[in-house]
Amino acid sequence: MFWSKSFIPTLKEVPQEAESAAHQLMLRAGLTRMLVAGVYTYLPLGLRVLNNVQNIIREVMNAVGAQEVLLSCLQPQELWDRSGRNTQMEEIMIRFTDRRGRKMCLGPTHEEVITDLVANHINSYKQLPLILYQIQTKFRDEIRPRFGLIRSCEFIMKDAYSFDENEEGLESNYKRMYEAYIKIFERFSLNYVITEADSGVMGGSGSHEFLVLAESGEDTVCVCGVCGYASSAPRNVCLKCNARMQEKKAIEIGHIFKLGIKYSKSLSALFTDGKGIRQPIIMGCYGIGVSRAIAAVIETHHDEQGIIWPREVSPFDVAIVPLNITHNESRELAFDLYQKLSALGLKVLLDDRDERSGVKFKDGDLIGIPLRVIIGTKKLSQNEIELQKRRDKTTHTIRVEEAIEKILKVLRE
Repeated sequence: MFWSKSFIPTLKEVPQEAESAAHQLMLRAGLTRMLVAGVYTYLPLGLRVLNNVQNIIREVMNAVGAQEVLLSCLQPQELWDRSGRNTQMEEIMIRFTDRRGRKMCLGPTHEEVITDLVANHINSYKQLPLILYQIQTKFRDEIRPRFGLIRSCEFIMKDAYSFDENEEGLESNYKRMYEAYIKIFERFSLNYVITEADSGVMGGSGSHEFLVLAESGEDTVCVCGVCGYASSAPRNVCLKCNARMQEKKAIEIGHIFKLGIKYSKSLSALFTDGKGIRQPIIMGCYGIGVSRAIAAVIETHHDEQGIIWPREVSPFDVAIVPLNITHNESRELAFDLYQKLSALGLKVLLDDRDERSGVKFKDGDLIGIPLRVIIGTKKLSQNEIELQKRRDKTTHTIRVEEAIEKILKVLRE
């Protein structure tokens, strides 16, 4: 992608409405724009990051045998009446009556819809176990939207659901999802903690939260500085090593639940077991805040100059920066490297703007691409260019003919 032809509206000043570091940087780096409070538009860079996050989730979920579906955002309130959650969640539900007189809502979550789907298609224990998941938009009429994508009225979530014939099957799938979440968050380069948690309005016999420690977090977690044990319940002393625990703010990025038969019983999702007896399906539910995860990555990967993207979620792998685009030799080398690196499958941003080098460096630091290739006229006259890592700003001078090899080596590291 050429910067001169891209829609990357960076901002020099911090927007007044932005409360957290992640919120500020998402706006300043041109990832998102606010439409109204709690509702955001993804711009090209932000959409690239969102797609990377979704692709990582899909890879891991597919690898553990989950199958992707896409459930409707529009939901009949009748399903919520049957599950008993219509009154529990009425304060955040966005409801309306359509022209046919049907009472509808924009889905704040999808347990009712997925259970209704399975109730109509799963009849026998021979069709179990089953894991279905989706990546879908949710809608909640939040009283106080805050911190950009961390608490918004419209957000993207990955929600998965397991269906089993017994508790042993649920335990197996619950463990499978627990381990899958560890892989996902490690690929996001998030330093997370895991706690046992209250199931709340979701219901069920148990749950675990995955949290990222951050000042903008709305949750409070107690963490042991010695062994890393974390608890969502107030606790002064660690249960594992008697060390003192400290309260910290955290962002919830994932939550998994053992739902049991709460939804299958109320929505008649039944199967016939091996003895010919009709039983409610045993369910589990597993959520990841997809858009929230982007904010969590930025919150924990930035400095005073801007974002520092981990490579797997970065909108680009490499930024090529010719300091003087009007210099023929610099321009020709920049385009040559762009074509060769792109042909190797790398995501490359070429800053072909006729701007001062200071502007290019500041914008580059702000959007946070992991590796910068700097082409300066003085170095180039000596057949040299520079590679600079965004994370620690270390710069290495290399010869032009070894550029491709060195770039690939640095990215692998």
